[in-house]
Amino acid sequence: MQKNSYNKVILVGHLGGSPEGRYTKTGRATVSFSLATNETWKQQDGSVAEHTEWHTVVAWDKLADFCNDYLYKGQLVSVEGVLRSRLWETKEGEKRKAVEVLCSGVVPLEWKKT
Repeated sequence: MQKNSYNKVILVGHLGGSPEGRYTKTGRATVSFSLATNETWKQQDGSVAEHTEWHTVVAWDKLADFCNDYLYKGQLVSVEGVLRSRLWETKEGEKRKAVEVLCSGVVPLEWKKT
Protein backbone atom coordinates (compact mmCIF):
# COMPACT_ATOMS: atom_id res chain seq x y z
CA MET A 1 0.00 0.00 0.00
CA GLN A 2 1.13 3.51 -0.75
CA LYS A 3 2.67 5.12 2.34
CA ASN A 4 1.82 8.72 1.53
CA SER A 5 -1.96 8.29 1.48
CA TYR A 6 -4.21 10.45 3.64
CA ASN A 7 -7.74 9.92 4.98
CA LYS A 8 -9.35 13.13 6.24
CA VAL A 9 -12.89 14.46 6.05
CA ILE A 10 -14.15 17.97 6.83
CA LEU A 11 -17.89 18.52 6.54
CA VAL A 12 -20.08 21.53 7.28
CA GLY A 13 -23.76 20.76 7.44
CA HIS A 14 -26.94 20.49 9.48
CA LEU A 15 -27.82 17.67 11.87
CA GLY A 16 -30.64 15.55 10.49
CA GLY A 17 -31.76 14.55 13.97
CA SER A 18 -30.70 14.70 17.59
CA PRO A 19 -27.60 12.63 18.38
CA GLU A 20 -28.28 9.09 19.59
CA GLY A 21 -26.02 8.35 22.54
CA ARG A 22 -25.36 4.99 24.17
CA TYR A 23 -22.73 3.09 26.13
CA THR A 24 -20.89 -0.10 25.26
CA LYS A 25 -20.90 -3.08 27.63
CA THR A 26 -17.57 -1.82 28.98
CA GLY A 27 -19.04 1.65 29.72
CA ARG A 28 -17.50 3.51 26.78
CA ALA A 29 -19.66 6.39 25.48
CA THR A 30 -20.54 6.54 21.80
CA VAL A 31 -22.90 8.68 19.75
CA SER A 32 -24.08 8.71 16.16
CA PHE A 33 -25.97 11.28 14.15
CA SER A 34 -26.79 12.11 10.55
CA LEU A 35 -25.39 15.19 8.87
CA ALA A 36 -26.81 16.74 5.70
CA THR A 37 -24.65 18.67 3.26
CA ASN A 38 -26.31 20.56 0.40
CA GLU A 39 -25.05 21.77 -2.93
CA THR A 40 -26.75 23.76 -5.66
CA TRP A 41 -25.65 24.55 -9.17
CA LYS A 42 -26.99 26.21 -12.26
CA GLN A 43 -27.61 23.88 -15.18
CA GLN A 44 -26.98 24.73 -18.84
CA ASP A 45 -30.68 25.47 -19.42
CA GLY A 46 -30.61 28.05 -16.60
CA SER A 47 -32.53 26.00 -14.04
CA VAL A 48 -31.11 25.44 -10.57
CA ALA A 49 -30.40 21.89 -9.43
CA GLU A 50 -29.93 20.85 -5.82
CA HIS A 51 -28.51 17.76 -4.14
CA THR A 52 -28.45 16.75 -0.46
CA GLU A 53 -25.92 14.17 0.71
CA TRP A 54 -26.47 12.38 4.03
CA HIS A 55 -23.50 11.30 6.16
CA THR A 56 -23.45 9.09 9.23
CA VAL A 57 -21.12 10.47 11.91
CA VAL A 58 -19.85 8.44 14.89
CA ALA A 59 -18.00 9.85 17.92
CA TRP A 60 -16.55 8.17 21.01
CA ASP A 61 -15.73 8.92 24.64
CA LYS A 62 -15.68 12.61 25.77
CA LEU A 63 -16.51 13.85 22.27
CA ALA A 64 -19.56 11.57 22.29
CA ASP A 65 -20.68 13.06 25.61
CA PHE A 66 -20.23 16.60 24.20
CA CYS A 67 -22.27 15.77 21.09
CA ASN A 68 -25.02 14.18 23.15
CA ASP A 69 -25.21 17.14 25.54
CA TYR A 70 -24.87 20.11 23.16
CA LEU A 71 -25.89 19.17 19.61
CA TYR A 72 -29.49 19.25 18.37
CA LYS A 73 -31.51 18.60 15.24
CA GLY A 74 -31.04 21.25 12.54
CA GLN A 75 -27.91 22.74 14.10
CA LEU A 76 -25.11 23.86 11.74
CA VAL A 77 -21.83 22.16 12.69
CA SER A 78 -18.36 21.52 11.32
CA VAL A 79 -17.22 17.91 11.63
CA GLU A 80 -13.69 16.60 11.17
CA GLY A 81 -12.65 12.97 11.03
CA VAL A 82 -11.80 10.01 8.81
CA LEU A 83 -13.87 7.72 6.61
CA ARG A 84 -14.39 4.20 7.95
CA SER A 85 -16.25 1.33 6.34
CA ARG A 86 -17.83 -1.55 8.23
CA LEU A 87 -18.91 -4.92 6.86
CA TRP A 88 -21.33 -7.25 8.62
CA GLU A 89 -23.81 -9.99 7.97
CA THR A 90 -27.47 -9.88 9.01
CA LYS A 91 -29.24 -12.72 10.80
CA GLU A 92 -30.71 -13.64 7.41
CA GLY A 93 -27.22 -13.98 5.92
CA GLU A 94 -27.29 -10.78 3.85
CA LYS A 95 -23.99 -8.90 3.62
CA ARG A 96 -24.15 -5.19 4.51
CA LYS A 97 -21.70 -2.32 4.27
CA ALA A 98 -21.72 1.10 5.90
CA VAL A 99 -19.40 4.05 5.33
CA GLU A 100 -19.22 6.40 8.31
CA VAL A 101 -17.26 9.45 9.40
CA LEU A 102 -15.28 8.53 12.52
CA CYS A 103 -15.34 11.93 14.18
CA SER A 104 -12.28 13.49 15.83
CA GLY A 105 -13.70 16.99 16.27
CA VAL A 106 -17.00 18.90 16.19
CA VAL A 107 -17.45 22.68 16.18
CA PRO A 108 -21.00 24.02 16.57
CA LEU A 109 -21.40 26.95 14.18
CA GLU A 110 -24.69 28.09 15.71
CA TRP A 111 -26.10 27.73 19.21
CA LYS A 112 -29.68 28.91 18.99
CA LYS A 113 -32.34 26.32 18.41
CA THR A 114 -34.43 27.20 15.37
